[in-house]
Amino acid sequence: MRRYAPGKHETQSDDDELASSSSSNIPPLSPSILGVEPLDEFILEIADFVHHMISTRPPDLSGQVEVEAKIGVLRDKVTGQRLQLPVLVETILTPGSIDSRFESNMTTAQHKHFNTLLNDLKLNSTQPGHPTTPVNYQHLHLVDTFYPTDNPRDKEKIRVTRDEKTNEVKECMRKIRLGSLDIYSPKRAADWRISVNLEVAAPHPVGASTHSRRKDRLHYTHEEFAIDLTQVTSNSGPNSKPEVLHELEVEIARPDYLLYTASKRGDPSAPEAERYAFDELIRAFVNNARILTRNANGSW
Repeated sequence: MRRYAPGKHETQSDDDELASSSSSNIPPLSPSILGVEPLDEFILEIADFVHHMISTRPPDLSGQVEVEAKIGVLRDKVTGQRLQLPVLVETILTPGSIDSRFESNMTTAQHKHFNTLLNDLKLNSTQPGHPTTPVNYQHLHLVDTFYPTDNPRDKEKIRVTRDEKTNEVKECMRKIRLGSLDIYSPKRAADWRISVNLEVAAPHPVGASTHSRRKDRLHYTHEEFAIDLTQVTSNSGPNSKPEVLHELEVEIARPDYLLYTASKRGDPSAPEAERYAFDELIRAFVNNARILTRNANGSW
């Protein structure tokens, strides 16, 4: 539809008069010929994917299901340049269809930009009249140390996470990747990737570690979601130069609630609110990832 733009000689009062005289003549529109809003295929595809990953996870492994979205850039593996695809808006890529890699590291300037944005959001969320519930915040200092498992065929290492200040062990587990979806966003400075993982508890390993990383993390929580803005300093060995990365991710905060809503999805015996709770959870999760992606600025 062609948009009308007022000419240079028209005044605001002309526009106001026109709006006042015609607004009562604009009839309300039904959302469709059936009177309902069609399902959003984008969100439904992601909900189906996450639900499938949960439903088909290895039955012999008990652990917490992690669903996260990382903000980054999809790059061509050959050229190293950002993907250029013949699409106009954000698109879910078929897994394995394009020879690309996802790069979650952002620049220091991007990190500072998101830090300011999230801090402002945290402060504004406590003000009277703010449209959402308050955002909570923690500043965490963590150290991850990685150890090989007893089975040399295992790709996943055991990760021990400690509080850097108290040395308290916060987690000891293996993270097993179940699957991921890449979302290409040609109108934005960044893309994003949804990952579904299984975090399996493990006994504290003995022996030498393979590498470690320090995480300076700004941890924001809002309702069922956690947003982490993290500076990661990795050390692969005593003589190697530390690598500093900056990452941003949003995660579903309560794995138990995630699994409960997944179990009720489509269950005709469950109350309507419970039947649709999983899709609503994924909808809000996707919206949070979109908000972060659309607020990226500058080069990645």
